[in-house]
Amino acid sequence: LQNVRIDPSSISFNMWKDIPVPFYLSVHFFEVLNPSQVLQGAKPMLAQRGPYVYREYRYKTNITFHDNDTVSYLEYRNLFFQPDMSNGTEDDYVVMPNILLMGAAVMMEKLPKIVKILLSGALAGLKQEGFMNRTVGEIMWGYDDLLVNTINTFVPGLIPFKGKFGLFVEFNNSNSGLFTVNTGMKNISQVHMVDSWNGLKKVNYWRSSGCNMINGTAGEMWPPFMSPTSLEFYSPDACRSMTLVYEQSGKFKGVPTYRFVAPKTLFANGTDYPPNEGFCPCMQSGIQNVSTCRFNAPMFISHPHFYNADPSLVSAVEGLHPSKDQHALFLDVHPMTGIPMNCSIKLQLNLYIKEVEHIRQTGKIKPVVLPLLWFAESGSIEGSVLKEFYTNLVLLPSLLEYLQYIFLGLSVPFIISAVVLMVMSK
Repeated sequence: LQNVRIDPSSISFNMWKDIPVPFYLSVHFFEVLNPSQVLQGAKPMLAQRGPYVYREYRYKTNITFHDNDTVSYLEYRNLFFQPDMSNGTEDDYVVMPNILLMGAAVMMEKLPKIVKILLSGALAGLKQEGFMNRTVGEIMWGYDDLLVNTINTFVPGLIPFKGKFGLFVEFNNSNSGLFTVNTGMKNISQVHMVDSWNGLKKVNYWRSSGCNMINGTAGEMWPPFMSPTSLEFYSPDACRSMTLVYEQSGKFKGVPTYRFVAPKTLFANGTDYPPNEGFCPCMQSGIQNVSTCRFNAPMFISHPHFYNADPSLVSAVEGLHPSKDQHALFLDVHPMTGIPMNCSIKLQLNLYIKEVEHIRQTGKIKPVVLPLLWFAESGSIEGSVLKEFYTNLVLLPSLLEYLQYIFLGLSVPFIISAVVLMVMSK
């Protein structure tokens, strides 16, 4: 118990503070092979590119212990491209939807006709088209685009940023918000459980109190003595708490584990799974509308290749091949300590695109939820860290348990003899 609580004297503290596990972010892009035809109403044809792999370093700063058995901290992530592990370079060009233009068009669909006509003309002057051909590095880390200034001029406040736009700009060299979690010093069953995030007990992105709840841990460790049922964590990237369910028991390099996976209901719509009604407005099951926490842009998250989603999402495009082995997420956790041994968290980012009247750049696109990319954050305990973990938190506790039974077995004859002597003496 002393070794798994958040305490500078515990064995797991340094592992919690500066995560020694080698994490990797693997990004797969979906290239649109027929952009001209899509603008004329054809079904999008996609080809998966990558992976583009980044070594991910995580460390905590501003660690502050409080009197109420909690500790607050900021966790930063730094990413470094790994050419030897990647299938391509950051200089590769990929044809994708013009995310800013397509997203803004859907967001402005209900604006006055004159505004849309003026914007369409301005976009034509800037030579903006419905699809773009940019490098992996630009899409990931940002590119300068006059479109940002144009949108800010015609529709002030529509997008909350200026300058460069990139899908992972806020992911690198940044933190995921101020977490305050329980240390477990007084109640070990609450260790790592989130007390607040950015000072909030619940978020306000969604339409129901249940969906807004911040439940579980920060997704790094869980309380010890886990049961084979479920686990919860709050994900700032997904703007919500997620519940994974127990699938099977196993071993990771000799360490006993419970495997937890995403239930089919994780991204189900409110019709198929009523508790998810608070995440709506919904479309088909298998995708979650995250527009309310993504500046109202028509963005959706899902499992990669629409795994576990409504088949209509897969059939709306060409080139997707959902597979449990390739696209399901999992967490392998040591149940005695609540420490993950091996994990791969996978999510897909999608953009809803369609023809918007009076904006010529959207052509005659048929409404479709178009996959942009999917990524996996993966890591496993190995090397000296695994050896220390196995020795201190698996081998020694097991040895002590066996010794307990041995001593108990040896003590039985002495107890019987003592009882017999007591009886005889009477």
